[in-house]
Amino acid sequence: QVQLVESGGGLVQAGGSLRLSCAASGRTFRGYGMGWFRQAPGKEREFVAAINRSGYSTYYAESMKGRFTISRDNARNTVFLQMNSLKPEDTAVYYCAASFGATTMERAYDYWGQGTQVTVSS
Repeated sequence: QVQLVESGGGLVQAGGSLRLSCAASGRTFRGYGMGWFRQAPGKEREFVAAINRSGYSTYYAESMKGRFTISRDNARNTVFLQMNSLKPEDTAVYYCAASFGATTMERAYDYWGQGTQVTVSS
């Protein structure tokens, strides 16, 4: 089992930045690929970014490229999502998730956090 707890969400104006964190406990963190997903009101959950076990490979949804950066600190069992140039359409609940491989596919993730709300005002 892996327990994931997100933090860092909040209210920010358009053009601003937020840094989300996801702290993992339980089994060896470095053995998992990590991903961020988000779900806006009335919409399905969508892929945001993923990072492999070592942190050397990252993947992004097209609309996040150049604005969002995923990273991880295996010594601290934490994965981060730095979000810059935020837009109102980025408003959503953001979830981190753990998988045995870095993937964009939601169904490949076995463990999920409870989510953190990000609200971007115009």
